[in-house]
Amino acid sequence: YVSFLEIFTVLEDMEKDKDAKVLIITGNPEGKAFSSGGYFEPNYFEKIQKEIRMEIDLMDIAQKKLCMALWKFSKPVIAAINGLAIGGAITMPLSGADLIYIAEDAWLGFYFSKRAIIPEFSASFMLPFLVGFQKAKEICFFGDKITAQKAFELGLVNKVLPREELIPYAREQALRLIPPKGPSLSIKLMKKTMHAYFIDILDKTLDLENKGLRKAFRTKDFNESMRALKDKRDPIFIGR
Repeated sequence: YVSFLEIFTVLEDMEKDKDAKVLIITGNPEGKAFSSGGYFEPNYFEKIQKEIRMEIDLMDIAQKKLCMALWKFSKPVIAAINGLAIGGAITMPLSGADLIYIAEDAWLGFYFSKRAIIPEFSASFMLPFLVGFQKAKEICFFGDKITAQKAFELGLVNKVLPREELIPYAREQALRLIPPKGPSLSIKLMKKTMHAYFIDILDKTLDLENKGLRKAFRTKDFNESMRALKDKRDPIFIGR
């Protein structure tokens, strides 16, 4: 939640800053993860500073506010996935990034079924739109690990690169989107035109995801998945 709030703040600041042309999102270069997704820990929210906690909408589990802000953001967004990306760490760039580049040793995890929940960040629409319904259901139902090369073959990312070339390449592509190499106004208009039709679809999808997530979080299967995660074992689901 805190990281998502920080991204939202960056979007607001960048939209006003005429000198900021392209946003590149990546993980800690010294770590092995782009992001490990949602953070499920008892009393997690109590550990967040009060002034930050006041800005977090705990009912917006699907991150509708940030997802819509990214979708409406006028400037290009590049995601450079430099390590494992699980859950929201991949659904966020799928809807929010215009270009996604991934390190060859990185991988994706749509682990929602393993946690007995459903996708967020409008992935319930975005994933079938990108790969088709049957493949999207296979990805979400089973939650199998997806290698960087497989992600490229599925059309989830634009390019696979050696780790050491990832950030330089992302920066190189960013420079191609702005003057003098790129017509930034034209690119902004392209993005706006491509995204406009889908605004209402994303809005409705995120409402449905929030409704589904609230229901899923109240189930015994979700609680069992959290116990299993803590105990480092496979969960034993009962279907309720």
